[in-house]
Amino acid sequence: MTKKILVASLLLISIISKAQYNNMWIPDTLSGANFNLTIKDTFAQIVNKGNQTITGGINGKFWGPTLFVNKGDEVHMNVTNKLNDSTTIHWHGMHLPAVMDGGPHQIIPPSTTWQPYWTVKNDAATYWYHPHLHEMSMEQITKGIGGLLIVRDAIESSLPLPRTYGIDDIPLVLTDRDFSTSNQFSVVPYGDSMLTNMTLRAQYTIPAQVVRFRILNAAIERSYNIGFSDNRNFQVIASDGGLLNAPVPLTRYLLHAGERVEILVNCSADLGKSIDIKAYNSTLGNFVAGGEAFIAGPFGNALGKKDFNILHLNISSQTNNPIIAIPSALKTNVLLKVADAKITRKLTISDSTGVTKPVILGPNAFILNHKLFNMNAIDYSVPLNNTEIWEITSSSVFGHPFHIHDVEFNIISVNGIAPTAAQSGWKDVVFIPGKTGITSSVVKFIAKFDDFADELHPFMFHCHIALHEDEGMMGQFVVTNTTGINDLKNIEIPISIYPNPTNNTLFIQFNNSQQSAYYITITDALGRTKLMLPKPDLTNGIDISQLNKGVYHISIVENTSKQTVTKTFVVN
Repeated sequence: MTKKILVASLLLISIISKAQYNNMWIPDTLSGANFNLTIKDTFAQIVNKGNQTITGGINGKFWGPTLFVNKGDEVHMNVTNKLNDSTTIHWHGMHLPAVMDGGPHQIIPPSTTWQPYWTVKNDAATYWYHPHLHEMSMEQITKGIGGLLIVRDAIESSLPLPRTYGIDDIPLVLTDRDFSTSNQFSVVPYGDSMLTNMTLRAQYTIPAQVVRFRILNAAIERSYNIGFSDNRNFQVIASDGGLLNAPVPLTRYLLHAGERVEILVNCSADLGKSIDIKAYNSTLGNFVAGGEAFIAGPFGNALGKKDFNILHLNISSQTNNPIIAIPSALKTNVLLKVADAKITRKLTISDSTGVTKPVILGPNAFILNHKLFNMNAIDYSVPLNNTEIWEITSSSVFGHPFHIHDVEFNIISVNGIAPTAAQSGWKDVVFIPGKTGITSSVVKFIAKFDDFADELHPFMFHCHIALHEDEGMMGQFVVTNTTGINDLKNIEIPISIYPNPTNNTLFIQFNNSQQSAYYITITDALGRTKLMLPKPDLTNGIDISQLNKGVYHISIVENTSKQTVTKTFVVN
């Protein structure tokens, strides 16, 4: 009898133990060259009991699909905003024209479709897309708007790496949220609850073989010091912008907001076991996001300066044709040479007092170059084809993940020390440590701006902590063609549009064959934007079949002069 009671008790403990976990959700996938993405307000049952949570999603209830694209392909995005607010979608890490980049200047009003497109020039890696509306990024990312973007290329595809999505190639989107008593999100820098792929207390079953994790830090602010519960080695194979030369064995990897890392872990000998991926954040310094121990106030949270679970892993049988060995070499990266740099740009990060604009940090703020962001002020004009060193000196007490749009870069040094092997590849986010005592920290990286000159639309650089970004820790630059692409002003731009009235397709013809469209915007009779078309291909006309009957205005910005011509047409 005693034995039966013991067995029953163990079974009950086992059931309770398993019940504490929720099966981790894996985002759906889309692949090809044409993507339809609809951003909308919705609901999701994130907390097991009680009210659904009001969320924002892309093609779904929370988060968005993982987009698979191939290097060299031209991809087209149809992004429709069904939110009640304006938004933007930034293609984080993508090397593409500024007018397609989705920064704060490419605002998508409600009920509007934005149609950017570009040729994929990035190497195989894990990138992502997310809102970038100035002063609203934190709120919209909190709602859950975003998604992964995975690039494939010939080099990565030739390697013996796991790449069966959701089986042995698993995306992990790390973030945290604070829930009210009615299960609603609070828009705060830190949450009390860890979410992995938007799942509370997540668990997942993986095969007993080499497994690849693509990890994104999508948190508002928190950094994650990633490791396994048994302190096993894992192999870092890729950073933000692509594969490293060779796998790098580690037991910890500190991942900051906006960063991605790809790791391999060999579970071949672990059939039937369970292990945890953890955040070992008790070891973080007080001035690294997540290393503070705030109990109350706007930064108070239950996870501060603590170790906690990211994902519980159950290890089951191998798949057919499993990967059971980790390659010793990956690729040969040709990094930029410091000797080729034409200029060293010197930026500063500092703490400020007396700033009244921030709603959480005020009257204190973190600032770049001794000022808050100004949408109408261009900080730098970068000559096309320039190779540049960016030197960032921080007198801030706090550490900041610094992100630059347009380019992937190579880290030169952090406080005079060369980057670690895991940080020595291509990056678009670099952590700028806080000062030590009275000594400022200095980080240098090198980048080449070899494409996409555009004097109208800037690229951004900023802290990727969404709170800091929203409160003005951001700047912008344009890439300029020194031959003078905008010298022609006040020229005649004769344009014909037909048929008018129309109901499906509107054709636009420039009478001067040397002229073309830089940007087209279509608004209805009440001035509401309906279509935004950066650098459209007008060969087959513009599809206006989604427009209701009525009168519309089309504004055409000519590519060379950047002058605007407005015409009226009717949809019948």
